[in-house]
Amino acid sequence: MVPLCHPVRVSRTWGKIARRNAAKVYCSMETPPSQSTIKVVIIGATKEIGRTAIVAVSKARGMELAGAIDSQHIGEDAGQISGMEEPLELPVLNDLTMVLGSIAQSRATGVVVDFSEPSTVYDNVKQAAAFGLSSIVYVPKIELETVTELSAFCEKASMGCLVAPTLSIGSVLLQQAAIQASFHYSNVEIVESRPNPSDLPSQDAIQIANNISDLGQIYNREDMDTSSPARGQVLGEDGVRVHSLVLPGLVSSTSINYSGPGEIYTLRHDVTNVQCLMPGLILAIRKVVRLKNLIYGLEKFL
Repeated sequence: MVPLCHPVRVSRTWGKIARRNAAKVYCSMETPPSQSTIKVVIIGATKEIGRTAIVAVSKARGMELAGAIDSQHIGEDAGQISGMEEPLELPVLNDLTMVLGSIAQSRATGVVVDFSEPSTVYDNVKQAAAFGLSSIVYVPKIELETVTELSAFCEKASMGCLVAPTLSIGSVLLQQAAIQASFHYSNVEIVESRPNPSDLPSQDAIQIANNISDLGQIYNREDMDTSSPARGQVLGEDGVRVHSLVLPGLVSSTSINYSGPGEIYTLRHDVTNVQCLMPGLILAIRKVVRLKNLIYGLEKFL
């Protein structure tokens, strides 16, 4: 087996504890991939993202949907609630333990995909590990304390887990490009648009601001101290500003606008629907079964 080390970056918005954890390195052991079919259990199966994931997993090579867990639509066919032409003959259940037990008895490789709520994540990952299944957690607003506890648990249990702030490959690539550009420009503003009111700035904007902060660059020096609301919100201490536009009919879009002498450099990522998360999810399912601990961020798999 080959040891791999994965640096874990945790959002600076989590404060001093996050900065201390950001420097931690967690080591995992990568084992040869199994040739058997990966059995996938989806928690939060009746949410929009859950229904989309059911279709994606059912169509993916080398995967099989083995469980659909939710407190809604219990007993209904997972394929039918997801709009598939043919039923999957797999009912939605609210008993995770029963599904995990069935997979464990078959000695199959399994992954639990968690779209639930922050309050249930730890218990879900713990249950999955008890039955020998790895986990993927895509739950907005998960707390640093939960991630830290999960990391310690997974390391002790030698079980793989991915905690993903985003499953969008495009979003990850946008963030990586933003980091590269930040070394060359001293002015930057993030502009995002959303079709519906939500928590703003978005997690995407916050993550980008965190990524391009603490790199030795101070942005927008000429008006860092202005208190005008029209100038947007300053995220962090390095002068990164974000402007949020909310209008019905808009696609969800995030752009990062840099400027230098005589030029404007813009990076942009548009999301039209939840399908954008599926390639990242399928990639994560295939990769997480190789891990023996927790990693933070889909970019570790790219």
